[in-house]
Formats: sequence, C-alpha cells, structure tokens
Amino acid sequence: MTRSSLFPGFDGLLTLSRREGVDIKPTLLRVLTDLYVQASAHSADEERQFVELASRLVDDVDDATRAAVRARLAIYPSTPIEILKKLGLRPVQHEAALPLAGPIPPSLRSPPSKAATRDDTASASLSMQPKDAAELSEMFLRASPNERIAILQNLATTPLKPAAPIPLHRAAHAIEALEMAAFNADVETFTTELGESLILPARMAIEVVNDPSGEPLACAAKALGMPAPVFERVLLFLKPEMGESVQTVFRLSRFYGRLSERAALIMLAAWRGSAMAAARAKHRPALYDDERQALRAGSARTGTQAPARPIVRTGTDGFKR
Repeated sequence: MTRSSLFPGFDGLLTLSRREGVDIKPTLLRVLTDLYVQASAHSADEERQFVELASRLVDDVDDATRAAVRARLAIYPSTPIEILKKLGLRPVQHEAALPLAGPIPPSLRSPPSKAATRDDTASASLSMQPKDAAELSEMFLRASPNERIAILQNLATTPLKPAAPIPLHRAAHAIEALEMAAFNADVETFTTELGESLILPARMAIEVVNDPSGEPLACAAKALGMPAPVFERVLLFLKPEMGESVQTVFRLSRFYGRLSERAALIMLAAWRGSAMAAARAKHRPALYDDERQALRAGSARTGTQAPARPIVRTGTDGFKR
C-alpha cells in the first residue's frame, strides 16, 4: 500500500493491534479520525488510505469508540461515502457551511466496564517490540504539531507500557543541570545531559532537542518531571530563535501543561525501542565459514565446483613431497 504523508508509519502501528493481549484498535481509529478531520480537503491517495485503514478498524472497536468516531465524521464535510455508509450516515450537504469537527464531547465517552479495566491493566504490562516502537517514533517525529497533539492525547489511554519514571534524585540533578545549560544557551551540553538522564542515544537526543516545532523536547522534559516554570525558562534561553517568538513559547507552554506524563513516558519508551531497532538492523552475525558457504551457494547456482586446493604432503624430515 502506498504511504501517504498524512498517516506516516500507521501500518506499523497496526501490528500492535494484531498481537495477542494488546488491543489498541480503538486508539488507532481515534487517532486516524483526528488526523483526517483536521484538514479541510484531502488528495485522492489520502482519501483512499483513510477508507482502507478505517474500514479495517471500525468493525472491530467497541460501541463507545464507534459512536465517538461516528459523531465526528457525521459533521465533517469531506467524509468519504464508503465510510458514511459503513457508519450508517447520510452524505453531508456541501452547500451548507459546516465547521470542522471539534473535540469529542465527554458525554460520548462511555466509562469502561470493570472487565475492560482489568483487561487494560493486564495488557498494559506488555512492552512494544523494537519494530513497533520505531514505527511510532517515526510517525510522531514526522507529524505536524496538530497531529502530534492528537497522537499524544490518544497514547495516554493506550495499554502500551510506558518507560519507568526517572528516579527523583537523578531527575532533580538533571533538571538543575539542564536549566543551567539552557541559561548559557549551551545546546551541546544540554543535549548531552538530556540524553544521559533519559538513557537515549546521542542521535535521538540531538533529534529531540533540534526539532524546530518543540513537541519532542516537551515530551522529554515531561518524562523527566521538569516543572512547568523551569520548562518555560528552557524555552526562553536555550535557543534564541525560539525564545524570541512569544507565540511559540506560549503555544509550547500550554501544550506542556496539558501533556500527560504517561503519554510522554510512552514516547520515551518508543524512542528507546527505536534506537534498539536501529542497532539490530546494523548488526549481522557472521559465522566463521560464511565465505565458504557463499562460495558453495554460488557454485551450486552456476553448476560449477570450486577448485580444490592441492594436497601437500610432508615427510618426517619436514620437506614437501
């Protein structure tokens, strides 16, 4: 299936839904819908991909999720006809000026049953595989700010296992060092300290700090337990181009206040798993006779045999015969 920039890495997340004990199909459908309704128009490829993905999920989710998605798509003017029919909806009259879908009303969010709560608690102990973590990390880092907000909001309710919180004494020391580095506009020291405190490889720490939009940095700070006033000072002093933009600082400050610690720790787990997947991809175990096996395989394909080495015999006096 051709990938659309609207849903980067989404097929990889679907593998989580197929794993026994981890059912995140409701979350995936909510994220998919949130991303789709945020744009007023879509290309043919984006519409086709939305129809394909949503059709695979809508029949397998609970009634509360289906009702919430149905409510959002019912008032969205660009909902594909196939999905409208699947949800039992009539096509929207395009002549009427209709607003884009807003947040899901709390009244549509049915509280989970006790049985469902027990199932979620049990499945929450399962960790993401490195490949799935890499897909989630890629999707988040490639997404727009609005798409990242939707992803993190839905991650907060998934059964995915978050990373363990950073110990308080270590987090306090790291926050103090990070604030000092930010005050001095020392991006290199800040990046190194952040990577070491969150146990992230240097490549991932650099990507988090250098992201121009700022949401990954907010996730990292929230996972570390950084107080909101300290995070605001980091935004003001770490990078002049960011600190001089009042709109950017205000937007990220509001985003940080609403960001769930659980969602931030799930993203931290995804970044760590992504680094593990990259390390596995680079590593290829080599056997002592790999070259000999490759030579035999090549000879078998061509119908020839490798030339045999001449047998050299030596006598008891050490001279070759």
